Amino acid sequence: MNQTPTTSYVQWFRDSAPYINAFRGRTFVIAFGGEVLADAQFATLVHDIALLNSLGVRLVLVHGARPQIEQRLRSQDADMEYVNGLRITDANALVCVKEAVGSVRSEIEALLSMGLANTPMEKAQIRVVSGNLLTAQPLGVIDGVDYQHTGEVRKIDTEAIHWHLDNDAIVLLPPLGYSPTGETFNLAMEDVATAAAIELGAEKLIYLTDGKGITDSRKKIIRELTVKQTEDLLQGKRKLSSAVIKTLGSCAHACQSGVPRAHLIGREVEGGLLLELFTRDGCGTLITPETFEDTRQASIEDVGGILELIEPLENSGALVRRSRESLEMEIDYFTVVERDGLVVACAALYPYIEEGVAELACLAVHPQYRDAGRGDALFQYIRKQAVKLAIQRLFVLTTKTAHWFRERGFKPADIKQLPVKRQAMYNYQRKSKVFICEL
Repeated sequence: MNQTPTTSYVQWFRDSAPYINAFRGRTFVIAFGGEVLADAQFATLVHDIALLNSLGVRLVLVHGARPQIEQRLRSQDADMEYVNGLRITDANALVCVKEAVGSVRSEIEALLSMGLANTPMEKAQIRVVSGNLLTAQPLGVIDGVDYQHTGEVRKIDTEAIHWHLDNDAIVLLPPLGYSPTGETFNLAMEDVATAAAIELGAEKLIYLTDGKGITDSRKKIIRELTVKQTEDLLQGKRKLSSAVIKTLGSCAHACQSGVPRAHLIGREVEGGLLLELFTRDGCGTLITPETFEDTRQASIEDVGGILELIEPLENSGALVRRSRESLEMEIDYFTVVERDGLVVACAALYPYIEEGVAELACLAVHPQYRDAGRGDALFQYIRKQAVKLAIQRLFVLTTKTAHWFRERGFKPADIKQLPVKRQAMYNYQRKSKVFICEL
């Protein structure tokens, strides 16, 4: 069935419903550099932030101000000195930092206060809260370098922030912190965002990054990374920008410290924040402690997802039709691949232990995920299961996918080579072809 714009919208809205429900009452830390404001992109982004707020997401915004600081330093012909990606903040630079951060903070608050008609901001009345919510301490002298007024986060006032979030306010954290002795310190945005996400128990840490995001050697977006893969990328030979190194390191640290998911989204992607959060595959890079996709034994809760997956194949005649009742009775034979709550692939293994053979049945992959090798991966997973059961031969019955199985080592066979019980269940009307693979 061809989708009209109306049906596409309805399907998108239905697909996003689980995320809307899951995100309500959750805390997201969203971090972005001062470039977002310098390029006047925040006026668009702010509408999406307002939408998240209206959906009940508890939002903590962390902003940077590097271009604004550098502009002020250049206007005064002041030195801009960086060591290991960190600014050395002397007394003159600190004045520029305070001015720039104050200006950026004021601009963000103003944009979040707009009430434009026909936008998510209309009558939104969003409250933005900021203040002395961070306690900082000096970096001190590292490898002989005195960083002066550059500091690091010592403590997050989680009680105050949670109170504001509980009262539907958006909390804005600038890259400034204050010491108990009354000193002001210039902080790295990534340091603030990481500490906030960890201490607040955030569900997500989200970075809006320069460019398209994290890409591979072919310039394609890397959709998913585990913490281990992220660390390998950081320690590998590939040349990465200092900004990418900081954000990837922040995400890995946050995920290792209890934050379930971190996201890197290209700030130039129109609606990127919503695309990443409310579509299953997103538009950026997702970083998780473990793999985003899980292959496991099916449970009774997976029956609905399996039925939805195999229904189109049953309608086309590629698979034998299964009722919900029969699937519930045989669910222990099934393996599923689950991706963020969606069953994207399944297969069943029916062993005949005495004969040393097993049937591979109901192998199905969601149409959107057939080009990423999931069918092969699932087949290998089932094959390993069969070997563990001391199965020597694997057989399939198929009407439309004979070539796929032949490419993977299955050879044509006769019905008489099947176990006696399976011969008795053979459907002569379907005339399925039999193929056997020696394990």
